[in-house]
Amino acid sequence: MSARTTQQSYTIKEAAALTGLPASTLRYYETIGVIAPVSRGASSRHRVYDESDLDQLMWVACLAATGMSVSDMRQYVANGQLGPAAAREQVELLAQQERRLALEAKQLAVRQRYVRLKMDYWQAVDAGDADRAELLSKQARALADELKRVKKP
Repeated sequence: MSARTTQQSYTIKEAAALTGLPASTLRYYETIGVIAPVSRGASSRHRVYDESDLDQLMWVACLAATGMSVSDMRQYVANGQLGPAAAREQVELLAQQERRLALEAKQLAVRQRYVRLKMDYWQAVDAGDADRAELLSKQARALADELKRVKKP
């Protein structure tokens, strides 16, 4: 029995299924340089993904899931090729994304509070509690002003 190891390869359809990224996104990311060019089959010229391609795609998919821009993902991948020399820039890219996510979380929290207030308002209306409904209506108007201030950038 020989101890032969073979490198697993995947079609674009399989890579898409494994990473959760549509095939069109995989092609796009390759075209614009987010991921390195993928090998092609000798006769078919179809993309052939290997394990290292899938590893890269998985962490690119994770960055995309955070809402990171394509431009920042491209920079992150390029920096990754530089190794420790780009560590500070990697930290800054991730810190910027963390700040964007914190802002999004704040915006989402305000929108959630508004929805909760409106639900409470309508429950008060349904219960015939005009005083509570009026109070909640005033609070919702004030929160509507805050919603305008925390719009998405």
